[in-house]
Amino acid sequence: MKKEKRSFLKILMGLMLLFFYLPIGFMIVFSFNSSKSLTHFTGFSMQWYTKMLSDASMMESLYITILVAVIATVISTVVGTISAIGLSKSKKVVHDLIMQINDFPLMNPEIVTAIGLMLFFITFNIEKGFTTLLLAHIAFCIPYVILSVMPKIRSLDPNLADAAMDLGCTPWMALIKVIVPQIMPGIVSGALIAFTMSFDDFIISYFVTGKGIKNLSIMVYTMSKRVNPSINAISTLIVIFITIVLILVNVVPVIREKRKVQTTELKEKNKAPRIIAGIVAACVCMGLVFVQKTTSSTKKYAGQTLHVYNAGEYTGENLLSNFEKQTGCKVVMDLFDSNEQMYIKVANGEAYDVLIPSDYMIERLKQEKLIQPLDQDKITCLEDINDSVKNLSYDPNNEYSVPYFWGSVGIVYDKTKVSEKDLKEQGFNIFLNQKYKGDIYLYDSERDSFMMALKALGYSMNTDNEKELAEAYNWLLECVNTMSPEIVTDEIIDNMAQARKALGLIYSGDATYVMSENENIGYYMPNKGTNIWCDAMVIPQSSKHVDLAHEFINYVSSYEAAYGNSSYVGYTSPNTEVMNDLAQNDFKGINAYNPIRTNKYDEVFNYNAETRKIMANYWAKVKIAASNAKSE
Repeated sequence: MKKEKRSFLKILMGLMLLFFYLPIGFMIVFSFNSSKSLTHFTGFSMQWYTKMLSDASMMESLYITILVAVIATVISTVVGTISAIGLSKSKKVVHDLIMQINDFPLMNPEIVTAIGLMLFFITFNIEKGFTTLLLAHIAFCIPYVILSVMPKIRSLDPNLADAAMDLGCTPWMALIKVIVPQIMPGIVSGALIAFTMSFDDFIISYFVTGKGIKNLSIMVYTMSKRVNPSINAISTLIVIFITIVLILVNVVPVIREKRKVQTTELKEKNKAPRIIAGIVAACVCMGLVFVQKTTSSTKKYAGQTLHVYNAGEYTGENLLSNFEKQTGCKVVMDLFDSNEQMYIKVANGEAYDVLIPSDYMIERLKQEKLIQPLDQDKITCLEDINDSVKNLSYDPNNEYSVPYFWGSVGIVYDKTKVSEKDLKEQGFNIFLNQKYKGDIYLYDSERDSFMMALKALGYSMNTDNEKELAEAYNWLLECVNTMSPEIVTDEIIDNMAQARKALGLIYSGDATYVMSENENIGYYMPNKGTNIWCDAMVIPQSSKHVDLAHEFINYVSSYEAAYGNSSYVGYTSPNTEVMNDLAQNDFKGINAYNPIRTNKYDEVFNYNAETRKIMANYWAKVKIAASNAKSE
């Protein structure tokens, strides 16, 4: 019986280890994948490591992560250790009160701590950036250090310090040469926990940082919004680094024990100060590198910092670094998850020089006077922009904006499962065809889903007619109740590249990638019309470097920059020459890359706050219905 129980426990332990480490092994394998797919291995390649190392933004995020983690660890370890020693000599009432306060952040949900720190910085008008990020990390690391050091202090003889001073030590010497060596395991444990917590933190960092300062967790979060295997590459390197450190920590003491030679007690006691001095020296070196990185050049815009606000994973890998070399300025790019998140920050007065919102949001920003007209004498790129994306309804005459990327919303489908005849005859109504039940993707966006439903019913996607919106709602309800769709966002990209379902709603730029990965995938724009969208560059009223902002807009629209941007991201360039060249070369035979057509039913979204609220409420009910249908 005992043997059976032991065998069961071994199997259980093996399954647990497999559960924990299999995803890490999966990630390491796919960091060497030759394609962008995160689920289908197509061949060995080191390209994602090369791209990771050449990505200035990613390397800067790694640098900031390490710098903040090291400085926060050193300061929190010193403060936490001194605090723990002080508490050990305090009255019981004071000791218990402080320990309860110390335990509070540990038990608190991180989101509460994050919001509290954010409000603290806002209240005292402290500009969010590197300083606030560092202060926040120090604040939440100190309790962990105190908690690690306190048990070691409790195990000491309370008369140890007094005995040392009776033998001639000063209070400082008694602390450094007697107390600290005795509690060193607790200090090291606290420092390691502090470093790990700082290196790993996302939630608190996300709320307290600004001015383009982001750590690796924030960078990975924004990268995960679209397919980017560089996530696997940088994560693999971190895993390898941690593994090496753990091996050294466990193996070196064993080797040292075997080769042990007689050393003086003084040398052993001085080990801690030397370690601290080494860490401080490393911080100073990194600080010098940081200062060196910010040294000015003699170019026209040297010393200026351009703040850009863009969607995540929407920028070519060399776009910003090349612009910095050309102008001598520094570009700081913050990333947003949605147009609505971008709007909140801009409306609340956060200063940016260039924004890259979508068409309907540009219309809203115009109405609320949050963006300024472009100086047409300084904008020299409009003649290179394709006529199909100029003078659109949200900005006639391109008075406020210059297109950045554009495209359409259509149906991505598996040619081996879906007939073109069905697509041509049914358009978006194919999502109600029982032949494809359980084999479709809907996109988790009320705007795009209602566009599909309204177009399927023959209505304008910009309707404000409540009866038509109600009909569209019923159309979507019928879809989720009878077709068993899977409602997804960007995961449709990799899933359709692997042809996991027959068809789905998708953006043309994402369809471009899917079609380049799988020749059996097609893209169709229904004859009843669809959404032609455009994301464009605008200058907010808060811009502090208007001339440099105009320079950036012209540069991004130039042939070289636009080519690199579009070929890397996969979305259609508004630069006519770039669009034609890529359509004939990199994306040859992929109709999704160049969705230009003359269809009177195609539309651009207009901004209508009331209609958007109605759609949002309806869409929430649709998702609840989909969830209920799934559970039945």
